[in-house]
Amino acid sequence: MHLLAVLSMKNRALIALVTIVAAVFGGLALTSLKQELIPSIDFPQLVILTNYPGASPEVVNDDVSTPIEQAVQGVEGIDTTSATSSTNLSIVNATFVYGTNLANAEQKISQAINRVKSTLPDTVDPQVLSGSIGDLPVIQIAVTGGAGGDTKALAASLRASTLTDIEQVAGVRAAQLVGDPGQRVTITPDSGKLAEAGLTQAALKTAVASNGTLLPAGSLTENGSTLSVQAGSKLASTADIAALPLPAAKPGGGVYSIGDVATVALVDNPVTSISRVNGEPALTIAVTKLPAANTVDVSKGVQDIIPELQSALPGATFTVVFDQAPFIQQSIESLATEGLLGLFFAVVIILIFLMSVRSTIVTAISIPTSVLITFIGLQTANYSLNILTLGALTIAIGRVVDDSIVVIENIKRHLGQAEGSGPIDGATRSEVIIEAVREVATAITASTITTVAVFLPISFVQGTTGELFRPFALTVTIALLASLFVALTIVPVLAYWFLGSSHRVSRRQRRALAKAAAAAAPDARQGVLAATASASASAASAAQGTSTSDTVAGRPVRDSLAVATAALPGRRARRSQNVIEDEAPGALQRRYLPIITWTLKHSFVTLIIAVLVLGGTIALVPFMKTNFLGSSGQNTLTVTQTVPVGASLDVQDASAQKVEAALRGIAGIRTVQASIGSSGSSLRDAFVGGGGNAITYSITTDDSVNQDDLQNTVRTDLAAIPDAGAISVAASAGFGGSSDITVDISATNQTDLQAAADAVLASVKDLDGITQSSSNLAATRPPISPWPWTARRRSRPASARWPSDRSSRTPCSRRRSDRS
Repeated sequence: MHLLAVLSMKNRALIALVTIVAAVFGGLALTSLKQELIPSIDFPQLVILTNYPGASPEVVNDDVSTPIEQAVQGVEGIDTTSATSSTNLSIVNATFVYGTNLANAEQKISQAINRVKSTLPDTVDPQVLSGSIGDLPVIQIAVTGGAGGDTKALAASLRASTLTDIEQVAGVRAAQLVGDPGQRVTITPDSGKLAEAGLTQAALKTAVASNGTLLPAGSLTENGSTLSVQAGSKLASTADIAALPLPAAKPGGGVYSIGDVATVALVDNPVTSISRVNGEPALTIAVTKLPAANTVDVSKGVQDIIPELQSALPGATFTVVFDQAPFIQQSIESLATEGLLGLFFAVVIILIFLMSVRSTIVTAISIPTSVLITFIGLQTANYSLNILTLGALTIAIGRVVDDSIVVIENIKRHLGQAEGSGPIDGATRSEVIIEAVREVATAITASTITTVAVFLPISFVQGTTGELFRPFALTVTIALLASLFVALTIVPVLAYWFLGSSHRVSRRQRRALAKAAAAAAPDARQGVLAATASASASAASAAQGTSTSDTVAGRPVRDSLAVATAALPGRRARRSQNVIEDEAPGALQRRYLPIITWTLKHSFVTLIIAVLVLGGTIALVPFMKTNFLGSSGQNTLTVTQTVPVGASLDVQDASAQKVEAALRGIAGIRTVQASIGSSGSSLRDAFVGGGGNAITYSITTDDSVNQDDLQNTVRTDLAAIPDAGAISVAASAGFGGSSDITVDISATNQTDLQAAADAVLASVKDLDGITQSSSNLAATRPPISPWPWTARRRSRPASARWPSDRSSRTPCSRRRSDRS
């Protein structure tokens, strides 16, 4: 490896140019790196969300979840599948083997769903979502007020202009409005008119399905121009639908349109959910970014146009209820600060031990140079600046300087020995530096490669762990290899230019000289004093570029310090010369030498102590707190309130208002977003909250609030609300920061599943460290399943056909709860 030093010393100007180029491109790479909280991970998972309004969990499972799950199980690359069926919503998870191309897998999943779509209920529309962190909203904005308090009019205004304006921001992929029930077109057939025309309802369905699309119909060339021809037209209004022709009932029959036999109307969807922010009805805008976009830049761009958007909608208030950017900025700034502090203290420690400003500067240059080269590597590998890559740099800062310290110290020692009798020319100086690097090149290379061998294998780990920590491992590896390159190329050149002459008699050398004099015979003391004066004169003349030819006892003196020992007789002179050449031990060495001497004399005791320290360290591991990523500085909480199964929207609303009032009264809470009921949108129910018998409260807190203390306060205050049901409080886990532990339970029937869930809850609720435990298995609710009125049942006695109290109890009903 010392050949790199040989090459660099022969091309010093080139090395200087390479250093400047590395610094420039490293700075450019730093400014262009994306900023994220954690690396963007493409989980090998696809989620099929299907909303089925008004359906019980049993119906959702039988009609939607089971057919979809069976269809996707045949897709190539599938590892496991799971399905969760709850009121109004089906969630099917398809996990693939790592390394599967998700884009191709998504196409195959969509094709598999299309093959069974004819067997699904007509009102459902499965949505396939990828498992990438980049698919999560970058920022969510709640809009309240405006349009005179009319939520429907507000939604129309937002769709007309606001969403389009947000999507024009650089890096924004889509802005989606959630929480708006929307409208639908209904076709109500007139049975009398249908019978008169000889048509059936199937004819209406066929007419709608076969129209409203544009189809290519070839091309037409006229007057030298080629024009595309298309057939059909899009349906833009209810009038277009009403005008669609119906097929004749029989040859020669009259021609009817849908409007002739049915009523076509645009009606509002039924209200199945309520969304409020700080007690006011609200709609939510979820903004996602392009894969290559910078999260912080996208968030800032959206926030910059919020005042303009708000002014365009008089009376409307835009409130940011979720934003990834503050978490990312706080984490990155914190790690950057720690890294800079590490750099500063590393330089200070180097200065203290090297006791040379020039050597410290040369060594310290290796730290930013290695870091800048690492930034180039991150940009080349298409990695982002996140808490893992920055953490890797922080760890590497203390290590990247080691190689340079070893090289510069050895160069300084060799230059000092070579310049003992006077200045040396450039060629000799270069040879001395190369020789100094050659001595330590193998050692520092082995040390660096050993450290790389510790971190690099992490990048080959499979699964989520490998995807997450691969950038970490490669960042450390690049930084360490860069530091080795800098130590073997740039540091020798800088040492050639900046390390000064070492001709002065140092204090340590004078102490060594004094010891040599004290060891001399009494009759030689006078000669030693005279030699000391001669040594000082020799050093002074050397500093002025002159030379001396002092002799002692007829012998020429090459090293001024050797004058003292020349006056000593025989063996004492040789022993004193060795003392001077090795120099007296410094303060640190004087304290360390007795320790190392004792350990070498008591090797068995030393090994016993080492084993005890190792064993004690391992024994402390179980007491360490472990988590995935911690809270990541997030200032958001999620409160989930579980209400009785079957509770109406009005009952849920009344219960939610009590919880909202309590939350808004807690100091440190900035905004409270409540999501009640099922919105009819699988996207909203999956990411915004709500659905079934769960009410979700997304809470934004002040940045200065202690999150753990606030969570305890929220739990205490909400527990005092009467008849509020089960309430759970947790930090938002949008980035893997949740400390929750999930236990999946499977059973062959509902009764056993309920019993197992109750047993698990009872066994874990009193464990140390458990703040709350809950189950997503809701209480059972009997759906109404009336008997068909057949001749067989008519023959049975009335007492056997219906309950005597005429209640809604159904002997044949099957109990089914929300289940997963």
